[in-house]
Amino acid sequence: MKVFMVTDMEGVAGIVSFTQQSYPDGIYYEQAKKLETAEVNAAVDGLLEGGATEVLVWDGHGAGGISFEDLHPKAKLLHGRPSPPWSRLNEVIAQYDLVVMVGQHAMAGTLTGNQNHTQSSRTIDYYKLNGKPIGEIGQIALYFGSFGIPLIFLSGEIDACKETEELIPGVTTVAVKQGLGRGSAISLSAQEARRLIREGIRAAIEKQRTEPVAPLVWPGPYVLEKRYFHTDVADGAASQPGVERVDSQTVRLHSDDVRDIIYR
Repeated sequence: MKVFMVTDMEGVAGIVSFTQQSYPDGIYYEQAKKLETAEVNAAVDGLLEGGATEVLVWDGHGAGGISFEDLHPKAKLLHGRPSPPWSRLNEVIAQYDLVVMVGQHAMAGTLTGNQNHTQSSRTIDYYKLNGKPIGEIGQIALYFGSFGIPLIFLSGEIDACKETEELIPGVTTVAVKQGLGRGSAISLSAQEARRLIREGIRAAIEKQRTEPVAPLVWPGPYVLEKRYFHTDVADGAASQPGVERVDSQTVRLHSDDVRDIIYR
């Protein structure tokens, strides 16, 4: 099985602060990249032990969260900004059988979610798809689901794990920290977090052979509602073709194809 791994930084054990760790000008940003990469490497080990034939790691943290020189020798890395057009990225995604997520945080507005946000921690209040709040987990699961690719595993903050379990029956999750608020958490030790990730993701890929998790697919048509913190950001969004202005801070988009709408 070929596995596409989506990574982020805010759900990694030991990383609790936007300003000190997750933002590229943070004093501990380089250390945070090494913490993230070590969890990714543990996941790669588990996938290979479970029978994966190839693992492509997508660095999903905005400013880059992978320490390249420390990356697992048997992993490939998809990285760099700006990201390629979705039409080009789709050609890559279609080559894979499964998707997994490592280092994930909960959606914006989650009460105890450490570093909770959706896409932009500086501008986005919430996303709703067909009236249901979604975050980055839902975006990935639905986008890959449109290719028939199931999300079978996620590691990260405990609220992100709960969010995933509510979306996807049978998914395997590993919580490596418990959020107490947006800027604080109780983390497992780095060693224990990596051990649990390695064991959990190995079990997930082995389980997929006998008890497969289904791709996440919601019926269309689709309405994506995006609310921003500030009116000027909503001004910019509302100026795009096909975008409906709802109020001073909210816009809506409409489509029959989830791929056309989920990341606009």
